[in-house]
Amino acid sequence: MFEGIQFVNKEFFWLFLLLPLAIIWYLIKNQQQTAALEISSLKGFKVTNTWLPKLKHLLFVLRLLALALIITAIARPQTVDVSTKTKTTRGIDIVMAIDVSASMLAKDLSPNRLEALKDVAAEFIKSRPNDRIGLVEYAGESYTRTPITSDKAIILRSLNDIRYNTIIEGGTAIGSGLATAVNRLKDSKAKSKVIILLTDGVNNSGFIDPKIASELAKEYGIKVYTIGIGTNGTALSPVAIDPRTGEFQYARVPVEIDEALLQEIAKVTGGKYFRATNNKKLEEIYSEINKLEKTDVDEFKYYNYQEKYRSLVILAAMLLLLELSLRFTIFRSFV
Repeated sequence: MFEGIQFVNKEFFWLFLLLPLAIIWYLIKNQQQTAALEISSLKGFKVTNTWLPKLKHLLFVLRLLALALIITAIARPQTVDVSTKTKTTRGIDIVMAIDVSASMLAKDLSPNRLEALKDVAAEFIKSRPNDRIGLVEYAGESYTRTPITSDKAIILRSLNDIRYNTIIEGGTAIGSGLATAVNRLKDSKAKSKVIILLTDGVNNSGFIDPKIASELAKEYGIKVYTIGIGTNGTALSPVAIDPRTGEFQYARVPVEIDEALLQEIAKVTGGKYFRATNNKKLEEIYSEINKLEKTDVDEFKYYNYQEKYRSLVILAAMLLLLELSLRFTIFRSFV
């Protein structure tokens, strides 16, 4: 009955303690007002059975119910309808620059580096509902796969479609990948601009020096988080393609990541460098970046109060009116 109803003045419920006292007072008074007449025999008296004397206590019950309703009304029952509106006050534009060179098919992460990255990056994108995100692919050259957009379905679909292919020139052009990401963000009006640059190798291709690209990012106020992906030591990596089947042949090769370069890029732009040696570490890195780059959101709540005491007062008044009507009509001879 009272689901969804709150009481503003709960302290008035203590008045319900008066009801047992009222019942005791009524019983004592009723006993005192009941007269007893003793006679030797009822012979000669006409006995008639009537239900009115038995129902006279109904008057007290009606008054008691009216009193309970008044107490509940004084406690001020009401319902509250809360509507919430959020407003993003500090949006973040993020570009994820992803290395798609053949070495990203190495199996030191499960099932390989590229697929492990896609799984973790997808969860990261889902956790940024208020931000715009874009994707850049690079190997020996780079290109924008998806411009920055707030449509997460497009981003997730585009991320899922990333595959190693031979269309992009082989190699690892870190400078080109970073420069392309900067180009996507340089005209952004967002108050915070971030690049997440991931690679598993060294800069050995492209025409843009990574240091120049990092200085360019700094000039445009873009923060770069760099991630080196790959285990320490050696990893099972593709080394050739079987001419008969067209499939990669794998062998143990040393893992070489230019950590000094990635650390310098992060330092120059005010970002941070991370090393992901396994799937769990990669998840932790993206989780930390997610915490470092928080989007400020203002939440506004609107309260609509609806008072419910009026119906209780009206019902109590109707019970009292009924009690008075019965007292001075049907039960007039008994009270």
